[in-house]
Amino acid sequence: MGRKEDNIKKAQKLMRKTEFIRNIGTAAHIDHGKTTLSDNLIAGAGMMSEELAGKQLLLDYDEQEQARGITINAANASMVHEFEGKEYLINLIDTPGHVDFGGDVTRAMRAIDGCIIVVCAVEGVMPQTETVIRQALKEKVKPVLFINKVDRLINELKVDPEEMENRFFKIITEVNDRIRKLAPDDLKQEWQVKVEDGSVAFGSAYYNWAISVPFMDETGITFKGIYDYLKNDDQKTLAKRSPIHKIILDIAVDHCPNPLEAQKLRVPQIWHGDLDSPLGKSMLGCDPKGDVALMVTKIIMDPHAGEVAVGRLFSGTVVKGQELQVVGMPSPNRVQQIALSVGADRIPVDEIIAGNIVATAGIKDAVAGSTVSSNPNMEAFERIVHYSEPVVTVAIEAKAMKDLPKLVDVLRTISKADPSIQIDINQETGEHLMSGMGELHLEITEYRIVNEHGVEITSSEPIVVYRESVEGGGGPFEGKSPNKHNRFYIEIEPLEEAVVEAILSGEIPSEGKVKDAKKLARPLQDMGMSKVDAKGVHGIFGSNMLVAITKGIQYLHETMDLIREAFIEAMTEGPLARERCQGVKVRLTDAKLHEDSIHRGPAQVIPAVRSAIYGAMCQAGRVLLEPKQKVFINVPQDMMGNATREMQQRRAVIENIDQDSDMANIESRAPVAEMFGFASSVRSVTTGRALWSTENCGFEKLPKELQAEVVKGIRTRKGLKPEPYDAGYYAA
Repeated sequence: MGRKEDNIKKAQKLMRKTEFIRNIGTAAHIDHGKTTLSDNLIAGAGMMSEELAGKQLLLDYDEQEQARGITINAANASMVHEFEGKEYLINLIDTPGHVDFGGDVTRAMRAIDGCIIVVCAVEGVMPQTETVIRQALKEKVKPVLFINKVDRLINELKVDPEEMENRFFKIITEVNDRIRKLAPDDLKQEWQVKVEDGSVAFGSAYYNWAISVPFMDETGITFKGIYDYLKNDDQKTLAKRSPIHKIILDIAVDHCPNPLEAQKLRVPQIWHGDLDSPLGKSMLGCDPKGDVALMVTKIIMDPHAGEVAVGRLFSGTVVKGQELQVVGMPSPNRVQQIALSVGADRIPVDEIIAGNIVATAGIKDAVAGSTVSSNPNMEAFERIVHYSEPVVTVAIEAKAMKDLPKLVDVLRTISKADPSIQIDINQETGEHLMSGMGELHLEITEYRIVNEHGVEITSSEPIVVYRESVEGGGGPFEGKSPNKHNRFYIEIEPLEEAVVEAILSGEIPSEGKVKDAKKLARPLQDMGMSKVDAKGVHGIFGSNMLVAITKGIQYLHETMDLIREAFIEAMTEGPLARERCQGVKVRLTDAKLHEDSIHRGPAQVIPAVRSAIYGAMCQAGRVLLEPKQKVFINVPQDMMGNATREMQQRRAVIENIDQDSDMANIESRAPVAEMFGFASSVRSVTTGRALWSTENCGFEKLPKELQAEVVKGIRTRKGLKPEPYDAGYYAA
C-alpha cells in the first residue's frame, strides 16, 4: 500500500479521536508563500510527491490560480502527522492573500482553531498581515508565526547573522504588537508568539526547510549552522536535516488547540444562543452525540457531485442519508455524500463526528455562511462579517439570447459559492449587475462564467459602487398615501459614527427587524445615541437605522411591518442616484392612520413612507460617498518621486513615507474610481521596480465640486432623468 493510501486510512481512524485533531489555516499578505508552505506540509505528510512540493501548488488547483500564480479560493486538505510518538489528524485550509479575496479568509477563519501567520523575512509585516491577524483574533483563532523566505536575506540582501536576528526580532515584535492591540483582553498575553517556546519558526517554504528553537535544542542545529548552509547554497542538506513539514506541523500540534479546548473559547464568540441548553452544552463539549450544528464556510461546485458544502462541525455526527435543515429554509435536505478533502480530491466516508471539517453533497439550500442542523429550531451562528463590501460593478449579458436562462442559473450558483459577489438585475435595462471586491475579483468570476460554466457573455467596463448619505438634519417631512387617508412624519439625520462602526464590524446585527429593543438600547446609549432614540429602534438595514418615537397612535403596531418595508426600499435605492444608503437615521415622529385596515395596505403605506424619507433626506442635504482604498507602494528611493506623482494624479492623499536603506514605502488613500489601470501605469513610471498592494478602507464623502457630475453620470447610466428631484417633488 502506498504512503498516501496508508495516510488516508489513518486519517479516517483519527477523525473519531477529537483530542488528536487540529484544524489550522494559513494566512498572510499576498505572495508571502502560504500555498508553497501548504504544498510542503501535504508532501511531507505523504499526500503528494516531495519533488513537486512548492512547485506543483496542489491547493491552487484552479486553472486561473495556476495561470496567475495567486490563490483565489480557500482550499482544504487533511493529513496525518506524528508528534512525540502519537499520530494527529491535521485539517489545513490554505487561504488567499489578495485583498479582492478577503471574504474567503474571513469565512475560513470560522472553520479553524489555529492559524499559521506567514510573514516574508524581506518585506516584513505588511497591511494585509494586520488584516488577517485581526480576522483570526475576532474569531478567537490562535495565531502562531512562520517567518518565510529567510534564504533571501542572505542571498539577496547579504545580511550578516546579527542583522538577520535583528530582522527576526523586529517582525516578532510587530506581530506581537498587533496581537496585543487586537486580541480579547484575557488572551493578549497568553497568545503572544515567542521564539523560546517554539510558537515561532523560520525557514524557506520554497527550499523546503524550517527551524524552531525546540528543534534546534533537539538536533543541535544552530543559527550559525543555518547561516553557513545558506551562504554555501546548500539548502538541500538543510531540508533533509530540518524538513519544513515536521517543524510546522509540530508547532500546529503543540501550540494550536484541539476542538475540545477551542470550542469552549470559540462557541460563545460565534453563537449567541443559550449556552446552557442541550445544544449549547453539546457545542461547548464538542459532543458527537448531540444535535448536528454545522457552519458552512464554503460551497464548491463539483462537475460530478454538484454543490458540495464544506464547513466546520461543532456538534453531533453527520451520517450519509441523514436529513438536515438549513436554518431559515422551509424544508430539510438529505445528505448524499460525506468526505474528507485533500486539495481537489475528496475521500468518501460514511460519517464524520464533531470537531472535524466536513465536505457534504446534497445540502442544496446552503450558501457560504449558512447554519445547518438536525434541530430545525436551532439559533443560527453569528453572521460572518466581511471586512470590506463590493466596490466595483460590471453589467453582463449573455451573447446569445438562448443562453439567458443558463446565465441566470450560473449567476445564482456563483453568488452562492462566493457571497462576496453580489448579483442584481436592473429592472429598467434587464442587465445583470455583478459587484465584487475589485477588478481582479470580477475578471476571474467572468472567466469562470465563460470557461467553467460555458456561457459566452459580454461585459461593460467596471463601474464604481457609491453610497448615499446625509450631512445634516431634515424634516419632519409629511408623506401622504395615494388615497390621502394616511400621513407619516419623518425626520432624517446622520446616524452616530460609533453606531455605524458597530454595525459594520458586526457588533450590532444588521438584519431587518430588531428582536430585543431593550437589550440593544444600553449599548446604543453608550455609543452616544439619545435614550429616546435608543429605545425606539425598530429596524436596521445595512448601516441605517429606523427609529419610532411616537406615542399612543392607533393601528401603528399593525402598520409597522409595512413602514419597515418602505424603510428598506428607500435605503436600498436612495433619492440622489439610486445607490444604497449608509449611516442614515430615519426617525418616525408621528402618523395619522385610517381606522379601516383595507385603506392602509402596502400600496398606501409603502409609497407614503418612502416619499417622506426621500423628502426629509433632500432637506437634510444629500451627499455621495465614494469607496476608498489604502495603497501601499514599495519602490527604490530614486523612483519615489515618480510613484508619489502617479498617486497624486489619482486624487490620492499621501499619508506616510518610510525610508529604509535604499527603499521607500509610500502609504496613501485613493478613490477606487481613480485606480483603474493603476497596475500598468505604476509599472511604467517605475520601470517595473515597484511592489504594491491595496486594501479597501470604506466609504468617504465625495468632494463637493465632483458630486453633481458623478450623480449625473450614474443617473444617466441607469436610465433616469439626469437631475435628481428636490424635496418639493416628494411633497406632492
